[in-house]
Amino acid sequence: MALGAIALTGCGDDGEAEPAVPDAWPLTGVRSDDVTVRPALAVKIENSVPARPQTGLDQADVVWEEVVEGGITRFVAVYHSQVPGEVGPIRSVRPMDPAVVAPLGGPFVFTGGQDPFLADVADAGIQAIVMDDGDPGFYRTDDRAAPHDVYADPQDFWDQADADHDDLPPAQFAFAESAQESTAATAGDAAGTLTARFSGVQTTVWTWASGAYERSDGDVPAVDAGGSRLTAANVVVLSVRMVDTGYLDPAGNPVPESELVGTGTGLLLSQGKAVEVAWSKDDVGAVLALTGPDGEPALLAPGSTWVELVPSEGGSFTTS
Repeated sequence: MALGAIALTGCGDDGEAEPAVPDAWPLTGVRSDDVTVRPALAVKIENSVPARPQTGLDQADVVWEEVVEGGITRFVAVYHSQVPGEVGPIRSVRPMDPAVVAPLGGPFVFTGGQDPFLADVADAGIQAIVMDDGDPGFYRTDDRAAPHDVYADPQDFWDQADADHDDLPPAQFAFAESAQESTAATAGDAAGTLTARFSGVQTTVWTWASGAYERSDGDVPAVDAGGSRLTAANVVVLSVRMVDTGYLDPAGNPVPESELVGTGTGLLLSQGKAVEVAWSKDDVGAVLALTGPDGEPALLAPGSTWVELVPSEGGSFTTS
């Protein structure tokens, strides 16, 4: 049975509707009788070698990994159930980000970007909090060289959420009541390791250990700034078409886009098992739908999720 994220709306003493509060955190499916009414906060985080180890990724509910220019990857880290004291390094927007962020309904934090990509964010109805626009909350650290030195206290960004972007996020995935009832656990095959090759310079490896999937960048264990291993309850791999946008970055490299509107195939990993899934997304603002082998919505294990957008041409993913 899938966990829902809908509760009845009540009325206060003044007769005005009170916000509906679900019985589980909508982005993790983890049961709670104390879900905080706040929006999801999406933050663009760098993943080049000089950016590691990053700060705050271990407290994200969902992290999306996407290929950018030069074959490196960047993250869209989504925060809701936990509030880290610091996140970073924060970097600029990319063309696929609106399709990731718009379904969440909350603010999107990044340093800047090219005009067409900024326009796409605005067209998707997303509240952008942008360092280059002078929005408050960003600061530079002394222990890293620019541009890998932009950090922030995310609470400063939650405080800036406007009235159109301050609601609880809708669930982005369907969750099982327990990890043992997730689709991968009940219908999948053993998958102790996932190897996702994004490009010639980025291969992401997930290894099942101690009740979670542990991340590595190639053969280097991925850790947060405090030294703790980055882990996930679920890893979702989406095979996506990657296209050239026709734009270049400041160094002259082509800027690619991972196409998320459409349909495709992929894998869902939970509980040390993997199952094939189909994915579909009707438009930029629609929630991505995952379907299992039985044609029903794929159910994730309660907990954090990492989504890997692996190019269908030039990329690959295998389990063992």
